[in-house]
Amino acid sequence: MFEKDKIDAIRSASEEFDAKVAKGLEKFPERKEKFQTSSEIEIKRLYTPVDLEEAGFDYMEDLGYPSEYPFTRGAQNTMYRSRPWTMRMYAGFATAEESNKRYKYLLESGGSGLSVAFDLPTQMGYDSDAPIAQGEVGKVGVAIDSLADMEILFNEIPLDKVSTSMTINAPASVLLAMYIAVAEKQGVSKEKLRGTIQNDILKEYAARGTYIFPVGPSMRLITDIFEYCTQEVPKWNTISISGYHIREAGSTAVQEVAFTLADGIAYVEAAVKAGLDVDAFGPRLSFFFNAHNNFFEEIAKYRAARKLWARIMKERFGSKSLKAQRLKFHTQTAGSTLTAQQVENNVVRVAIQTMAAVLGGTQSLHTNSKDEALALPTEVSVRTALRTQQIVAFESGVTDTVDPMAGSYFVESLTLQIEKEAEALINKIDELGGAPAAIDKGFIQQEILESAYKYQKAVDDGGEIVVGVNKFTVEEAAPEGLLKVDPSVGENQVKKIKELKEKRDNDKVAETLDALEKAAATDDNLMPYILDAVHAYATLQEICDRMRNVFGEYKQTVQL
Repeated sequence: MFEKDKIDAIRSASEEFDAKVAKGLEKFPERKEKFQTSSEIEIKRLYTPVDLEEAGFDYMEDLGYPSEYPFTRGAQNTMYRSRPWTMRMYAGFATAEESNKRYKYLLESGGSGLSVAFDLPTQMGYDSDAPIAQGEVGKVGVAIDSLADMEILFNEIPLDKVSTSMTINAPASVLLAMYIAVAEKQGVSKEKLRGTIQNDILKEYAARGTYIFPVGPSMRLITDIFEYCTQEVPKWNTISISGYHIREAGSTAVQEVAFTLADGIAYVEAAVKAGLDVDAFGPRLSFFFNAHNNFFEEIAKYRAARKLWARIMKERFGSKSLKAQRLKFHTQTAGSTLTAQQVENNVVRVAIQTMAAVLGGTQSLHTNSKDEALALPTEVSVRTALRTQQIVAFESGVTDTVDPMAGSYFVESLTLQIEKEAEALINKIDELGGAPAAIDKGFIQQEILESAYKYQKAVDDGGEIVVGVNKFTVEEAAPEGLLKVDPSVGENQVKKIKELKEKRDNDKVAETLDALEKAAATDDNLMPYILDAVHAYATLQEICDRMRNVFGEYKQTVQL
């Protein structure tokens, strides 16, 4: 698409321009010697068609059209001209009753999807009355101990009309079963349910830590969910392969793409090995990315990820379905960039990150609230975060055309560079035996650790400016009006569990749990057994403990 004589002319003119600029630098030096992205990709002073020509840029191969291979320009053909992304606010705290109120408030305020945050004991497969749960019940999310809590959580919320994302991993199968059971009690069939479970255990081993079972059984549970939902819950996204937590742990943008897609490769390989058709389960895979501060790098990151995943599915796994090749993703603004100092600055950070996610083509978005560096967000700050999305969607004009950044010499060059560097990292992980082996060897953890250390050192040294933290600081009074979870939440949850166990049919509970434990020792799909136990009001920990009996627990090894 480049004419040689014109490229030569542009190259010559660029050299003249650079020489002219160089003379002026002695009088007006640039702010720093080297400009680069978070991934240490050097940013040139100026980009021209020469940069694309030298990179071998081909319009149809590298860009193409939205909704068509390689999906660089977006997952849908009209993108936000038809409808905006799903505005899915992440929420959950204290009890199911309190969280239910917050969900209704968000939907009444214009939210178009729910995103459930679970407390730490729930994420680890423990009930609120477990000794290890003491002091953590309801703190970072809602406590869900049984189907009874789930019924309260979604009380008067029509599950056939709302899309729900659940940030749950190790016990994802149990929480999905609870959601299905609640829907059934509402008279909503499984076929109508829309939403996502995170269900991404590999990133827990690498970057987060809320795991239960060893790698093998965890992967088995994931493929069981793939198979079950393909047949029974066809509109449900069976996994949200998450780069978000990888980035929050300190990775660069390139590492976020590479490690996330490497995890995705591992899940697809496991499912194919289990006998599933890649074009049957592939369309229900989804991804979850971070929206960080480096505006153009983030836009390029999303575009490169779509392109890479399309090629992986088509060339590595032989997918023939465009729906299976298409990378769909949810985005959350970067919690790690929020500061406790000058919290109002976080509104600006979130607005920039929101715009990057939208220009990058996200399918759904959660915007963090300004006070999340201090506590769970208040209703007022949550509303501001939601309004940020709505202003971008309806006032900014960026939704009026598909992929408005396409053709930018800088963005296209950056997209190609991120693609190239991420692919090299994926190849390195392949050489190590794939993502599970790379995690077991500590490779991914070490890469993230080194990037996190390098960034923090740059902040400490002042090379990386964080407004209000290491520059432009002010004296501030202690914050007031923060949301706090009452300590009585844990006590009340313990009472609820005791009452539940007194009134349920405990013989039926024992029967379903015995059947689950027996099935866990076979190759049977465990979802129907888990659903039976949930219907009998077995608690989360009772179900997870039966699987612990068979699978054991994962122990993190220290890499030296």
